[in-house]
Amino acid sequence: MMHCVAAGHQIVALANLRPAENKEGIDELDSYMYQTVGHHAIELYAEAMGLPLYRHTITGTGVATGKTYTRCKDDEVEDLYQLLKLIKDKENVEAVSVGAILSDYQRVRVEDVCKRLALQPLAYLWRQNQETLFREMISSDIQAIIIKVAALGLDPVKHLGKTLCEMEPYLLELSKKYGVHICGEGGEYETFTLDCPLFKKKIVVDSSEVVVHSADAFAPVAYLRLLKLHLEDKATCNPVHSFSV
Repeated sequence: MMHCVAAGHQIVALANLRPAENKEGIDELDSYMYQTVGHHAIELYAEAMGLPLYRHTITGTGVATGKTYTRCKDDEVEDLYQLLKLIKDKENVEAVSVGAILSDYQRVRVEDVCKRLALQPLAYLWRQNQETLFREMISSDIQAIIIKVAALGLDPVKHLGKTLCEMEPYLLELSKKYGVHICGEGGEYETFTLDCPLFKKKIVVDSSEVVVHSADAFAPVAYLRLLKLHLEDKATCNPVHSFSV
């Protein structure tokens, strides 16, 4: 979104796809398309940015999983279509910010949805060098913490809740040793942003708990359930950094 603003676009609304409420309290859907961990705290993004938030429950699964996408009513991609259609009707938006870096699977499906809705996908991160992009995020005052780990070398106890800045040396080491994508594009980890120049207020985590999703001996999958958070005023208003676009 920071790249979108730097390119002259105006952000008018936020969109989020969330898992259905379930008795087990499971947050991780193992979706091919969407990050669902941290969904309980998404409303704070809207408050922090002063923007409307539109949400839709994910009812589909990954059905049409080929290289190209053919419309399928039971596929999770159609949940994205319904959500973006609602936002276009309500807010008269013209484009959608897309955060994909390497995933053709995600890119193809977002482009399909955007084409059907006559929306322009804005994918400023696409095919960027991940090491360069990672350092750009840190230097741009993006304060993000790791809330899911799913890769060899990432330990739930040691690494969940750590900031990207704190993790930079170790992620670079894992990238060289095991080919881990430093930006997590291979699903190695997921993040939750606590502060960035687009936020009018910052998010503070008061309490959380570690949930083990898959207790693999070598690459356990676990996530941080954010139990209690609050917003705090920021000492200064950071300007949006300029990027090459």
